[in-house]
Amino acid sequence: MELGQLRALRELGDRGSISAAAAALHVTPSSVSQQISALQRRSPAPLTFKNGRRTALTDAGRALALAAVEVEVALERAEQAVAQFQSEPEGTVSVAAFHSAALALFGPLLTALNAPDQPGIALSDFDVAQEDFPALTQNHDLVIAHRLTGSPPWPGSVRVEPLLFEPLDLVVRREHRLAAQESILPEDLRGEAWVAVHHGFPLEAAVAQITGLGGVEARILHRINEFFVAAAVVAASDCVALMPRYTADMQNHPELVLRPLSYPRPGRHIDCLARPETLERANVKTVLARLRAVVTNLAPPTP
Repeated sequence: MELGQLRALRELGDRGSISAAAAALHVTPSSVSQQISALQRRSPAPLTFKNGRRTALTDAGRALALAAVEVEVALERAEQAVAQFQSEPEGTVSVAAFHSAALALFGPLLTALNAPDQPGIALSDFDVAQEDFPALTQNHDLVIAHRLTGSPPWPGSVRVEPLLFEPLDLVVRREHRLAAQESILPEDLRGEAWVAVHHGFPLEAAVAQITGLGGVEARILHRINEFFVAAAVVAASDCVALMPRYTADMQNHPELVLRPLSYPRPGRHIDCLARPETLERANVKTVLARLRAVVTNLAPPTP
């Protein structure tokens, strides 16, 4: 049984005629007749009978019309529950992020939401390939993801809220020959040993592009996804690596320096992904606004 069919039957019982029911429902009398005929095909008992020139309800029809009232009440309660859920400023919002973003953003985000009238948050970190971030929105309200410059855009199945464009710099020891240069060209990196990410992760393509422009294939000695681990390896060796400018915590490695690449100037887009309907919730909007404020404090304004 469909809701439109039950509504047609109820209005017929309340208003006494097909034409009056049609006027109440803002449809044609033919449409009301079709709805009731479709409902009759699903009922083992007659629902209507001819009372002169008018169509009236049988006892079974009146019983079903009364049940239709309960259906309307349940539907209205469901709609009100959804409306209240969408406007509820509190409640828990689940947030997932890749590791370096989690390290840089989760602490300040928790601080920003540390008030009785703010939503709660449940935090998770994920180390996944770029194409796997959209699927995380199936189980998390907000997903902080990164996408390398020039890579395919996010699929249309998710809503994209841009947060930050983050350059990728070269990290070296202060004693390294490249540390004295203000910026690095691809040809400057010939012969260097690299700390790179695992196969299939976004920064792998950036390393390949940079070394390819320098006319050589990347000589990768170590594959490490965690930037703070990669920094420790660079600090203990003559290797070089790509390091995000804003989200990598370099405070524990004063012996390292970041140097920008003058070409091809690699970078990544840090975006917040969500299912479109999720962003209609008031508590999710609040967390997203706090997240934007945290990101603004993380990076200097774009010139």
